Amino acid sequence: MLVGKQITVIGGGIGGFATALACARHGASVTILERAETIAEVGAGLQISPNGWVVLKALGLADELAATATKGMAVCLRDFRHGAEVFRMPLRDPFHFVHRADLIDALQNAAIDAGVQVRLGVQVAQVVAEEHEVHLTLADGTTEVHGLTISADGLHSAGRAHLNPRSKPFFTGQVAWRALVPTEALPPEAHVFMGPGRHLVRYPLRGGALTNIVAVEERDAWAAEDWDLTDTPRNLRAAFTDFCPEIRDLLADVEAPNLWGLFRHPVASQWCNGPLVLLGDAAHPTLPFLAQGANMALEDAWVLAESLAGIDDVGLALHSYQSARKSRCARIVEAANDNATNYHLRPGPYRFAAHTALRAAARFAPHAVTNRFNWLYHHDVTR
Repeated sequence: MLVGKQITVIGGGIGGFATALACARHGASVTILERAETIAEVGAGLQISPNGWVVLKALGLADELAATATKGMAVCLRDFRHGAEVFRMPLRDPFHFVHRADLIDALQNAAIDAGVQVRLGVQVAQVVAEEHEVHLTLADGTTEVHGLTISADGLHSAGRAHLNPRSKPFFTGQVAWRALVPTEALPPEAHVFMGPGRHLVRYPLRGGALTNIVAVEERDAWAAEDWDLTDTPRNLRAAFTDFCPEIRDLLADVEAPNLWGLFRHPVASQWCNGPLVLLGDAAHPTLPFLAQGANMALEDAWVLAESLAGIDDVGLALHSYQSARKSRCARIVEAANDNATNYHLRPGPYRFAAHTALRAAARFAPHAVTNRFNWLYHHDVTR
């Protein structure tokens, strides 16, 4: 039972706020520790697929978000040089393109309305879990002792470092840029322009007033795994100078793209110990090639809250949550890894054969590829 239980959540992102909200709705007293001085999301888009949307619906936020989101109708794979369509995959309803700031605002407002307390400017530098309590060391050197603690603090999680000290990421040889640009209305579709060693994804946000761009390039030069690094737009344009005019025109409007290195992390082998548990990217970081990072965090939040509400023993509840989530998240991470290869095929017989097969599937069995992802999109953790 969660009624009256004290819970600490490290991290005020999508997973942190969703978990806090779900636990508070079950009667818990929840406090979020967020390192930033303000909750302010940099511009970015998210694809919320049906498996994530059902959680937002269960949390009572779907109607609010649908008012600003763009309802996605298809994913279109296109050739980089001429923009020719290779394959179109119809998207299952409900599939939405959501501005990250809109999602954070909705989750934060609902969490605060449910009684969640938010402590800003609190950076957790070290986490140590013991049998019945969790010791936190903050960046300013102070220490605190907490009970049930949910580590939703992202890629560089202090909780993950404690539970999985030997887990090390490695640079994939890929970097990604992201940017938002104001545009005229585009079709409600995600378009993936596939080129040798590179690809670019674009889709509309907020009714087509904005276009979200994620561009990935294979390169030898290392880049930090940090979303806050800003690159010159000249570098982004140079990487895609041989793409079709449609993309070159789009990139001409980019002013200050963010750049980050793509690292592959193993799914954490240990998600919990004592009253400490990992959630979201802290447990299962994923590459951005299947658009499932936010969706997995939402699924985690619901399953963890339900496990804690339904099982009196905290240790058993946390292990039940890990058991329910670990294999599914590992499968999603691996599917995202595979997409990186498929998007970056270089000219030659293999690329020709792969694109020919996709064009044939689009003509004769347009739902065949969509059905391959039923295991992902049809999964409903709220049932």
